[in-house]
Amino acid sequence: MTSMKVIEIVEPGGPSVLKSSVRSIPKPKRNEVLIKISYAGINRPDVLQRSGSYLPPPGASDLPGLEASGIIFAIGKNVTNWEVGDEVCALLPGGGYAEYAVTQASHCLPVPTGMSLKQAAALPETLFTVWSNVFQRGGLKPNEKFLVHGGSSGIGTMAIQLANLFGSEVYATAGNEAKCSACEELGAIRAINYNKEDFLEVIKSIGGVHLILDMVGGAYIEKNIKALVDDGRLVQIAFLKGAKVELNFAQIMTRRLTVTGSTLRPQSDLSKSQIASELLEKIWPLLSTGRINPVINSVFDLNDVSSAHLLMESSKHIGKIVLKVDGRL
Repeated sequence: MTSMKVIEIVEPGGPSVLKSSVRSIPKPKRNEVLIKISYAGINRPDVLQRSGSYLPPPGASDLPGLEASGIIFAIGKNVTNWEVGDEVCALLPGGGYAEYAVTQASHCLPVPTGMSLKQAAALPETLFTVWSNVFQRGGLKPNEKFLVHGGSSGIGTMAIQLANLFGSEVYATAGNEAKCSACEELGAIRAINYNKEDFLEVIKSIGGVHLILDMVGGAYIEKNIKALVDDGRLVQIAFLKGAKVELNFAQIMTRRLTVTGSTLRPQSDLSKSQIASELLEKIWPLLSTGRINPVINSVFDLNDVSSAHLLMESSKHIGKIVLKVDGRL
């Protein structure tokens, strides 16, 4: 067999531009593995790519899909740490909406003990993002106060669990009472319904927070700065409400604040490999013992990917949305 089913973006637009097609199965380069995909995670960057506002980096597949789980089908000549038949979940440069995809061998992680391939598909993009931004870049410490916006998202649900487990005091924002309840069940001390309360006033009432993880942007940016304690840190990972604002930077100087951020996809292979290594050491044992788990909202068949994107854009979900790629599973 040399061909595979894929989902292409035929032109920039809404969910209907995602169409089934057939392509040749890619071949792994010397440091890569070829994965026969079982499940693929859906993420906001997929939606942005589909709409034409987030182009793949040079050399990456033009197919959407940044994470998947499955079975290693072939390995490059330099790969020594994986064998054909191993079950893995992996961060992908693209190409997850397909029956097969290639990625760097060092960007793969074993499916945690006791976890299904479906659950494992919801791990890579989320954990790489949370670990690198909350703990590496944001430097969250035990007993610090941490606020995560979009607490009911895939990123948010994992950030709440990890921060709580590592001893921080966690707060979150979400858009309705059901989402707020989900955040609190995962370990948030207080979840703020942003449609009913001003998160800044709530955070001021507790004396501010040390770290904020924000994917909203827009008007939230100025409020985030005001919500931080002196020497606090703001980590920006997306801009759902816009990236351009007017901001008084004097307070950043006088209060010694840190404003930083990152996106995962454009980072070097080495950087992603280093994140994977830390995850394997520090987080994988927690997954294998069930102390943290991905929150999966729903699973869609690959043929129904447009419906999955509609759900993602509706923001009605709590946790991750996953595609079932291998119909035999």
